[in-house]
Amino acid sequence: MHLKRLNLIFILIFIVLITLLSRVYFLSIKSNTYYEELSKRNYIKRIYKVPNRGIIKDRNGVPLAMNKLGFSINLKPHLQSYKNKKRLEELITLINKHFPEYKKEELYKEYKKLDSNYKHDFVKIVDFIPYDNFFDKYTLFNSNDDIQIKSEVKRVYPEGKNASHIIGYIGKASRLDIQNNEFSKYSGIIGKNGLEKYYNDKLQGELGVKVVKVNALNKEIELLDEKDPSSNNDLSISLDIRLQRYIQKIFGDDSGAIVVMNAKNGEILAAGSYPEFNNNIFVDGISTKEWDKMRNDFNHPFTNKLINGLYPPGSIIKMGIALSFLDNGIKPNYEVYCSGSLQIGNRKFRCWKTTGHGRVGFVKAIRESCDDFFYKGSLLVGINKISKSLGNYGIGKETGVDLVNEFYATNPNKDWKEKKYDQPWYIGDTINASIGQGYMTVTPLQIARYTAFLATGKLPKPHFSKLNFEEPKEIKHNDDYMKIVRQGMYEVANNKDGGTAYYHVRESKIKIAAKTGTAQVVSIPQAEKVRMKESELKYYHRSHAWLTTYGPFKDPQYVVTVLVEHGGHGGSAAGHVVSKIYNKLIELGYIKNKK
Repeated sequence: MHLKRLNLIFILIFIVLITLLSRVYFLSIKSNTYYEELSKRNYIKRIYKVPNRGIIKDRNGVPLAMNKLGFSINLKPHLQSYKNKKRLEELITLINKHFPEYKKEELYKEYKKLDSNYKHDFVKIVDFIPYDNFFDKYTLFNSNDDIQIKSEVKRVYPEGKNASHIIGYIGKASRLDIQNNEFSKYSGIIGKNGLEKYYNDKLQGELGVKVVKVNALNKEIELLDEKDPSSNNDLSISLDIRLQRYIQKIFGDDSGAIVVMNAKNGEILAAGSYPEFNNNIFVDGISTKEWDKMRNDFNHPFTNKLINGLYPPGSIIKMGIALSFLDNGIKPNYEVYCSGSLQIGNRKFRCWKTTGHGRVGFVKAIRESCDDFFYKGSLLVGINKISKSLGNYGIGKETGVDLVNEFYATNPNKDWKEKKYDQPWYIGDTINASIGQGYMTVTPLQIARYTAFLATGKLPKPHFSKLNFEEPKEIKHNDDYMKIVRQGMYEVANNKDGGTAYYHVRESKIKIAAKTGTAQVVSIPQAEKVRMKESELKYYHRSHAWLTTYGPFKDPQYVVTVLVEHGGHGGSAAGHVVSKIYNKLIELGYIKNKK
């Protein structure tokens, strides 16, 4: 019995010994890797180096977005304690003395916000002082052990308002930005709009990193590894800033949009949304007062009308409607008699020419923009077939341009109306759509692309950078039908007997094809017997004026599309602008064959 108890004690002692030995083994051997990694974290530091943001250049190398050199002022952390408070006050006084634009209260506030007991790096208290302003004070500040001076760059847009909607701007990275783009955690900035946003990854480049060993005081004692930040971050685009400046000048104070695009490959030479804004104001953050002023402006300077402006196309859609008629069984010799209006039930649909156009075929209908021709043809073909055709020509679809948040616009049909409004499609809806009114909307860039199709038979992808280039899309079409439409467009600009743009584009040194459009923004009451002249309407009730063109006629090279908001008639509002743009294209050497 005694022996059994003794054995039991030995067994218990053995178990305890095994347990202790196992624990010692785990602590000394197995957990070594864990503690070694933990130790590394305490003495190995990774310092990330942010590359300079790439420059955006026009096709000739002129900078449109660049970086201005300067310095930031950073203060030693943990200066808020009682014993260091006087030192902090001295440093802030020093900054304020040499740079009085930085108020003491604001500097204190910034330091207090960024400093903490856990912070080991210097606190950035002044983000940016231009190189020229700081250079003669560099030695004074840099010799102070409690101040760290760092080289900085600031984004600058040298063209100011010019092409601002295209170039876009950068801004301070938000928490959401940092979640979606870790790079912005280190740079503190990110592209917010335009090409700056679309090509943000290209422009921001890749981080460099320096891996160093530090001691308990966070002092660097050994360099372990180093990788330089990327340097090839520039972006060259297709804009010609000389043409862009010229267009801004001749467009004046009007509101609207202009696109100048290579008809064959979609390369955009110039594009403007007016009025423009100075994108430099967004770099440091815009004030609430400035933002409210822009947001409440009826002319919407902050809206990129090229891709976000939704407008009824009016008569510029008639070429696409005519092609749809021909593709869906209406013969090329089809004619109607226009008396000035079409009665459907108790509704009268008027032609813009109250006395009527008489006998009208396809070419005359486009040349003189006869509404009645399209009213009657649309009733034979129907909205669904028309909508399908227009969709093939890019209407109601994104163009794919390298800008963010492009709108689709609306290419309506029966299913669309039922889904959106839970209402049936009426005959009157078809008639309105046949002349680009009613539910139909487009963007100026869609119209430029559609015009390129009319000129070449192919649908290009508009682009500002070769990175977004795609071969133009082949669109099935009948060459004979296309010739009819092109002849109509030619006569719009070159036939003095009824061509709706003839007297307004005569300044052009080349032969162009064109189509005018007057897109109503308010409906005309049925009781109104004689339509008021556009000049008699209040400004915001006037129709939008369209003029879309391509040239030279025999060798289409460029599309020029102009929208003047509340401009009235397309020819009179935009004709002189279009003519001058083509002449400038000749002057700059883009068009050599003038036929």
